[in-house]
Amino acid sequence: MPTTSLTPEPVLPEPAHATPRPLLTQSWLDLAFVHWAVDPAEVSPLLPAGTVPDTFDGATYVGLVAFRMHRVGWFRLPGVPYLGTFPETNVRLYTVDAHGRRGVAFRSLDASRLIPVAIARTFFRLPYLWSRMSVSRDADTISYHSRRRWPGPRGAHSRVTIRLGEKIEEPTALEHFLTARWGMHNSLFGQPVYLRNTHPRWPLHRAELLECHESLVTAAGLPEQNGTPASVLYSPGVAVRFGRPPRPGRADGA
Repeated sequence: MPTTSLTPEPVLPEPAHATPRPLLTQSWLDLAFVHWAVDPAEVSPLLPAGTVPDTFDGATYVGLVAFRMHRVGWFRLPGVPYLGTFPETNVRLYTVDAHGRRGVAFRSLDASRLIPVAIARTFFRLPYLWSRMSVSRDADTISYHSRRRWPGPRGAHSRVTIRLGEKIEEPTALEHFLTARWGMHNSLFGQPVYLRNTHPRWPLHRAELLECHESLVTAAGLPEQNGTPASVLYSPGVAVRFGRPPRPGRADGA
């Protein structure tokens, strides 16, 4: 198992860096964050090379995050209204690398637009999957539905419904740990890659989980999560900028 050579960077509610030259821009809207605590040993073999599970009080977490992607764009160009706007549900894990950089690693990203799925799989080697999806809202209740089409396992699904609660004025340390993630770990053509992101501080609300019937977690190679989630949150969303990959010999993504 790899180990980190540096103390992990602090968990900050706002990014400690800027993204003046973005690779990608997008907005994440109407997010439901559902998290379960797991033993780090259960997820360690599933992480990208050069990373280990990031932990909070000895546990790491599996996240099921459903939301609406809005207007994905390249560089500083305007975001695309149709192809760049779609529902998405991802299964993610929490990572830290040898430079102390905290992030997330995606086990799956279900999305309802085939062309963005194909681009992300081909050029970024991200585990995007094409699914039939919908997001609907009735007053303070939001439902997210997903059923996988390609490449499989076909039929992997998720039905999540939450009821919005009060706005969180000061998130707990765990809530910051689960949401304030300023980078993504991945492997690209056999090499570890870390992409930083920046966005405003998350506006968060408490949420009640009314329904959660899903097979995306097990389809992603993780143990089934039948217990009560450790955390259920909602956010109306943020605008996001992804930085460019670090130049050779650098770890800062500048």
